[in-house]
Amino acid sequence: MKFTAQQIADILEGDIVGNSDVEVSKLSKIEEGEKGSLTFLSNLKYKSFLYSTNASVVIVNSTFVPEKEVNVTLIKVESAYEAFSKILAFYNEVKNNKMGRENPHFISDSAKIGVNEYIGAFSYIGENVVLGENVKVYPNAYIGDNSIIGDNCVIFSGVKIYSETIIGNNCKIHSGSVIGGDGFGFAPDKNGVYTAIPQIGNVIIKDNVDIGSACTIDRATMGSTIIHEGVKLDNQIQVAHNVEIGKNTVIAAQTGIAGSTKIGENCMIGGQVGFAGHITIGNNVKILAQAGISKSLKDNEMVNGSPAFKIQDFNKSSVYFRNLPKIASKISNIEKELKSQKLIINE
Repeated sequence: MKFTAQQIADILEGDIVGNSDVEVSKLSKIEEGEKGSLTFLSNLKYKSFLYSTNASVVIVNSTFVPEKEVNVTLIKVESAYEAFSKILAFYNEVKNNKMGRENPHFISDSAKIGVNEYIGAFSYIGENVVLGENVKVYPNAYIGDNSIIGDNCVIFSGVKIYSETIIGNNCKIHSGSVIGGDGFGFAPDKNGVYTAIPQIGNVIIKDNVDIGSACTIDRATMGSTIIHEGVKLDNQIQVAHNVEIGKNTVIAAQTGIAGSTKIGENCMIGGQVGFAGHITIGNNVKILAQAGISKSLKDNEMVNGSPAFKIQDFNKSSVYFRNLPKIASKISNIEKELKSQKLIINE
């Protein structure tokens, strides 16, 4: 899809310097710009590329004044960075604005589908499923019986949503994620043989949640595993049965959360963090990457390490750890000196 510089300027409420009719059909970095591409300049560290880029249109700050002649069309806006982010969002919306139903697909007769839907090829939509308006279900997705998905949601290829899952509005679930699989519940009998405990709960995902690729969110044993409004999950995250994640918490890749753990609101959790089960994490907690969380944390704590402890103590301990050889050498020298003065009796 092509857009003229004037159309882009209208979207951004910017002013054009140059040819308003030049067309662009793709986005690029300024140093990699080629004919027909749109880029931006916000960090003046890269301003030299403005005079050599082959891009057709460059978004710049309204205060920017070129030091020499440029061969591209400029669009001047209040903030080039924010304007380009807006264009990225617009481009992504247009690119993914699929509609209609591809064949083959299966939709149960009892399912209810809202208007402006997109159902990709080989998708399966089970009995009594309810999809809101403007929902996009990409090819090879599975939506189990009695699930409810709100308006403006995007379910990408290969996502598996098990039965009874409830998803709010404006959610996005990326390829390969599994929502509502059985929680890890097994009980040993008298012979030590493990038998699966039926997992009869569900998963509830509230509004404006983004879930990355290859995440697994298990259904509750009883009740619900709950992901609250505005939560953002990176790729490859495991959320076990009966976990609850508070509003606007963000979690980086490869984090694992064991069963029945409760995480508060507005937390920031780094990659590869491991949580023990049945603990409570307060609000506004920050956990650095690869930390091991074995006990509950209070509001506003910042921790690191495995097992994790307060960041200030962790940083001090790290200094001592790095200097252990020097410290050991000093202690050894002191002992030798004391022995030489016969102030230490050998054992």
